[in-house]
Amino acid sequence: MNIHEYQGKEILRKYGVAVPNGSVAFSPEEAVKVAKELGASVTVVKAQIHAGGRGKAGGVKIAKNLEEVRAYAKELLGKILVTHQTGPEGKEVKRLYIEEGSDIRKEYYLSLVLDRATSRVTLMGSEEGGMDIEEVAEATPEKIFKEVVDPVTGLTPFQARRMAFNMNIPPKLVNKAAKLMLGLYQAFVDKDASIVEINPLVVTGNDEVVALDAKFNFDANALYRHKDIVELRDYDEEDPKEIEASKYDLSYIPLDGNIGCMVNGAGLAMATMDTISYYGGQPANFLDVGGGATAEKVTEAFKIILSDPNVKGIFVNIFGGIMKCDVIAEGVITAAKEVGLQVPLVVRLEGTNVDLGKELLNASGLNIVAADSMADGAQKIVKLV
Repeated sequence: MNIHEYQGKEILRKYGVAVPNGSVAFSPEEAVKVAKELGASVTVVKAQIHAGGRGKAGGVKIAKNLEEVRAYAKELLGKILVTHQTGPEGKEVKRLYIEEGSDIRKEYYLSLVLDRATSRVTLMGSEEGGMDIEEVAEATPEKIFKEVVDPVTGLTPFQARRMAFNMNIPPKLVNKAAKLMLGLYQAFVDKDASIVEINPLVVTGNDEVVALDAKFNFDANALYRHKDIVELRDYDEEDPKEIEASKYDLSYIPLDGNIGCMVNGAGLAMATMDTISYYGGQPANFLDVGGGATAEKVTEAFKIILSDPNVKGIFVNIFGGIMKCDVIAEGVITAAKEVGLQVPLVVRLEGTNVDLGKELLNASGLNIVAADSMADGAQKIVKLV
């Protein structure tokens, strides 16, 4: 789960991380009101979308007076912002962050990520701030420094200071930078984040170390214990089908193809998509109904797949272990009848209660094409589509 920059900064503020003053605005009038309250000589108007690269895409404006604040707010609100992370379709700007300007002397990069190679949280830093870290890694990898955090001790003051020195932060500000890093780490751990990125971290003219941006990504599996984080979720930034899927604990990701997939198990789902691609088809989605799905859950999964107008056929591929094939069959039949299925449907069942599942499908009177294997099913749905 992602949140907006202004929400991330509110979290950081609670952990003693220095951030500029600012507030969210949903209209040009609110933007001007916030700017008046800030009373800064320079005000920054920032588009709030769940994507990086906003500055390069024209989503960050520097205003020198209230009229410019109003003009920039009018320009940005409702604009489709296209960045390297949104894809060509872009995202509509529905809220702005109005922030006091900062006297920036130097920009840095700082982040905390989970390194799956070491199974540990890793602090990453670079003196090349304000740039895409991928570009820095490719052009000057020697300028990216890492501190692997021991989960027993957590990030130590020594590690934080060493990172600050490696990033070439001015010696007199090393302790301030280290304090910020320790606060950042505590926020990362307490909130079960999977990524926290500050780009840029800046040193200001009055010798402060400030987080000028804040990107948070949270582990969805831990959200049950963070109701305060769940409340920050912005449904406008998510695909409506993904939102609907989450209500039924379904793992759904839309893709660009035309063959809908309903599978149990993430590994089998990936293999199914690969097999469809191998035989010349294009998957329209990743959808894992999980190991303990009910007929109701399967029915909703079916409806979500069919809500995509690009879907021209569906491949149901189930290996029944904990999940029983007859339950899947019941869900498929119910859903097909409820939505009035108009596209080809290929079903491959194998495992627990497979014979009963096949009997139910055969007796349903629906136009269902049976498949003997994953490869057979993939070839059949590709041909039908």
